[in-house]
Amino acid sequence: MTNFNTRIADKISKLSDSQLQTLFEALSSDNMMLSSIIESLTSGVMIVDNDWVPVLSNKAVERYVPLTMHLSDAKAEGIKIFKLIKDKDISLFFKSCCELNKTNISEEFTVSTSSGTVRFITVTVSPLITNDQLNGNIIVVRDITEKRNQEILLHRMESLASLTNLAASVAHEIKNPLGAISIHIQLLQKAFAKARDNEDKLPDKKFVENYIDVVNEEIANLNKIVVDFLFAVRPVSANLELLHPNAIIEKLIDFLKPEYEKENVKLNVALCPEDTRLLLDEKLFREVIVNLSQNAIHAVNEKNNTEQDKIIEITSVIRDDKYVLSITDNGCGIPEEKLNKIFEPYYTTKATGTGLGLTTVYKIVKEFSGDISVKSIVGEGTSFIISIPVPQLNKKLLAYNESDNK
Repeated sequence: MTNFNTRIADKISKLSDSQLQTLFEALSSDNMMLSSIIESLTSGVMIVDNDWVPVLSNKAVERYVPLTMHLSDAKAEGIKIFKLIKDKDISLFFKSCCELNKTNISEEFTVSTSSGTVRFITVTVSPLITNDQLNGNIIVVRDITEKRNQEILLHRMESLASLTNLAASVAHEIKNPLGAISIHIQLLQKAFAKARDNEDKLPDKKFVENYIDVVNEEIANLNKIVVDFLFAVRPVSANLELLHPNAIIEKLIDFLKPEYEKENVKLNVALCPEDTRLLLDEKLFREVIVNLSQNAIHAVNEKNNTEQDKIIEITSVIRDDKYVLSITDNGCGIPEEKLNKIFEPYYTTKATGTGLGLTTVYKIVKEFSGDISVKSIVGEGTSFIISIPVPQLNKKLLAYNESDNK
């Protein structure tokens, strides 16, 4: 293109009016074609100059990124792009790129549409280079909501892979109440048959009611088993957004402090200094922390060692592009032969437990595309480790130089 422009500039004074008219029409046609291509892209494309003032953009940008005013008006007034963004996180991202001269970088965000739905987008910033000179930046905005939804669906399908074993466990649980109901109905039938042979004299009222009470009790047990089963297999309904996990944990710890103090439990917290964001559902993430915290409190109380302080530690680090959260106690610990079963439905080590708490934790963590593991030593304590991927990608892009095409 540079060679073409140079040749035209050298010869333009020698062109006739008709030739200039033809050249103008050709350039206008090329310009219209370029504009049409940019506007037809499903991704948002924006060019900003070295001062981060918008120069060129398509309509998709304004569709994906909430703005305080039209980009064309911002261009005319020379307003920097990060001052136009309504979303705080996106605005800070652009401001950081501007002040620290960061390019070749991509980050993921969640934005709310006018209808209230949440969309996932990636924003990529790459340098605009012509003839070895930095003339601004190219910003590309992509909607990856469908991709995220497909990933969520895949995780849900994987979680249902264990449905066969779960169904077998439920069938075993149902067998006992059904047997009890069957036996007591048969006894009632025999009693009524005997009454008909004995001048229709009904059996003692207390005798009948005792059998009926047993039947009703077993029916209630069956109903609980079915409800628990549906709870165990029903997919978690997570509304994922990019949230700051440390802020959620700190807020939740303030809420839980009275319970820790009541149980005389010492709480140590050491969260990572990085202000990272994760794809989370705040309500479900809180449920995970609460559930594991209550298990830890139960474990330190179960040990009942008055010679040693009851301690629970909550720590987090960023490791291998993952947010790793650990909840550790110095309680009674879990025997090694039971560790492989603790996330299975209906398996519990508590006398009054339902066996679904850790199953729920496992399902929620998987919904966040994360993993959970447990380490435990009997008599020393237990540590639950949750790792959730950090959805931030740094991409190395090749600079484009027009001189390479000469």
